Amino acid sequence: MTISAALHSALSGLTAASRATGVTTDNIANALTPGYARRSLEVTGNTNGGTGVRIVGVTRHADPVLVANRRGADAARGYADTVSDFQNRLLQLVGGTDDPRSVPNLIAEFESSLIAAASNPSAQTRLDAAATAASDLTAALNFASDGLRDARNDADRSIGQQVDRLNTVLQNIETLNGRIQSVKLSGGDTASLLDQRQEMIDEVNTMVPVNVVTRDHGSVALFTDGGAILLDGPAAQLSFSPTTQTMPHMTLDNGMLSGLELNGTHLRISGPTSAIRGGTLAAAFDIRDELSVEAQKDLDLVARDLVERFEAPALDPTAAPTDPGLFTDNGARFAATAQTGLAGRLELNTIVDPKQGGLSWRLRDGLGAVAPGAPGNATQINAFLKALTVARTPLDTRFGTGAITASGVGTALLSRVTQNDSLAAERLAFASASQTEMQKLELEQGVDTDSELQTLMQLEQAFAANARVIETVGEMMDTLLRL
Repeated sequence: MTISAALHSALSGLTAASRATGVTTDNIANALTPGYARRSLEVTGNTNGGTGVRIVGVTRHADPVLVANRRGADAARGYADTVSDFQNRLLQLVGGTDDPRSVPNLIAEFESSLIAAASNPSAQTRLDAAATAASDLTAALNFASDGLRDARNDADRSIGQQVDRLNTVLQNIETLNGRIQSVKLSGGDTASLLDQRQEMIDEVNTMVPVNVVTRDHGSVALFTDGGAILLDGPAAQLSFSPTTQTMPHMTLDNGMLSGLELNGTHLRISGPTSAIRGGTLAAAFDIRDELSVEAQKDLDLVARDLVERFEAPALDPTAAPTDPGLFTDNGARFAATAQTGLAGRLELNTIVDPKQGGLSWRLRDGLGAVAPGAPGNATQINAFLKALTVARTPLDTRFGTGAITASGVGTALLSRVTQNDSLAAERLAFASASQTEMQKLELEQGVDTDSELQTLMQLEQAFAANARVIETVGEMMDTLLRL
């Protein structure tokens, strides 16, 4: 080997060692950075009789199967987390068994107050307490219904925000596709751009699970699990129209709530064939269009049961057949065709509510009574108590087909809400564990700092060896010049 060849070989070795050191230190510095994949420097020997080494490029190491599995776990966690938050929120609205303001406990409190009033019908305080208990019960159902509507509003608002964010991120990924193609064709290093794109795809995937398909020159296409094309060349445009205030009667089917469109085409957003199944966007649609609707039906059934019990024929001889009963639909008699949203409209009949100028003695003497009757007569109070405690079969069979008391209806409501919350929590725990395990596996396949430190030591030795060659060449040149 000539002196010039040795010098060229050592200089190329120094360059490669310096570049490899930078790559290795980047690996160590970004070991815990989300979306970062380990890099390695690829070198090869000079061809055509040359000496030394030539840098081919930087290779980014990422296991596509592992990344896909981790993304699936991320999406499942996002869906389960969103649904679990809703179910827990609903449980707080209805109230648990240990909450004195819960719907079942307030039904029991109303029953107890009627028993106390019947034992001493002349006691005005007991009659007032019964009216107050009935008013508190209606307020609890109103509160739960209003809170449920707020949750539905939040879901609709979340859909709009997620759609806007999806459009923005898809446009950014389209831009990155173009940059990656350009840099790759020019022979540049695309590793950082690939990291940035992976992080953006992860964000899309949390909202809508996607499958990534590699295209020419490093670009990618994104397809949802349901087959919708989010990105293949140009980014798709999603559109959604948020609703200012959702009401119980507003649904997607009757056109009063917005669906989701992709490039102007309606997407299926529910069921096993949904184009966006899984992820936080699907969870928000499920909450708005299914879970909150079913929960509203449960609350309305409790309200309807209360109203119908006190509208029974011959229950109150002083009231006309067309008069509202003890519980009303915004002051009116209940109509079977207007059950939707009844829990939010339920009111105590104002003629017995002292808070609204009513007279609680009508609980004793009848809702249609114009003057107080015998103070010791508990007949009407006992009739109201019997109406509350008798087992009857509701026309709506959501809580079963058997006869059930008012207290049983409240308990059935709480049981369903508690069961749904528990099931959602279990699914969240499973999804969280799966996500944690997949993230752990991905990290294990990522940057091993111990291995990178060993590589740094080897590069230090290589750097020293090449430097020694240059030093030796210099000494040889000095010796030759002295001859």
